[in-house]
Amino acid sequence: MKSNGKGASTDLRISAGEVPRPEALGALFSANKAFLHKSIRQLAKINPRELDSVVHNLHEQAFSFYDCLDCANCCRSISPAISHNDVDGMARKLKMRPSEMVSRYLQIDGDGDFVFHAAPCPFIDADNYCSIYSHRPKACREYPHTDRSRFYQLLNLSLKNAGICPVVYAILMKLSNHYSPKNR
Repeated sequence: MKSNGKGASTDLRISAGEVPRPEALGALFSANKAFLHKSIRQLAKINPRELDSVVHNLHEQAFSFYDCLDCANCCRSISPAISHNDVDGMARKLKMRPSEMVSRYLQIDGDGDFVFHAAPCPFIDADNYCSIYSHRPKACREYPHTDRSRFYQLLNLSLKNAGICPVVYAILMKLSNHYSPKNR
């Protein structure tokens, strides 16, 4: 195993064949959920900088060949947390007042965040294009969060996202198989 001098694996690779088709993800996630849940506890023990380095590398590899327009499960099944700044930007894009944006499309969830009234997102079309893409919420821009720093803080969220995003599933499976106790 190669190291980048800071202990991070640099030869861990992900291939297109390891990223499941969106329609197969549900069954695969169900079959491997217990394994992934157990693996999350192992991944939390890895040096945070090493984990970030490896996950960011896998993220870059996966998104070099994966196109979110082939999937859009996130847009069809979950609602992002939407900030007041997001509301202002979306309202500007739609040429409406923020208060109209809120009353027409949003509600407050149990955490006190704005979210869309229902899934799928009201701005996703049949071809998976977003009609407000240039003004989409920050959470949408950052999804699936596999390129964020301090990934160890997002392990539980990533476990949930693995049932939604084929790339997250593939990354977690790659990490889980690589860092499982039998490989250490």
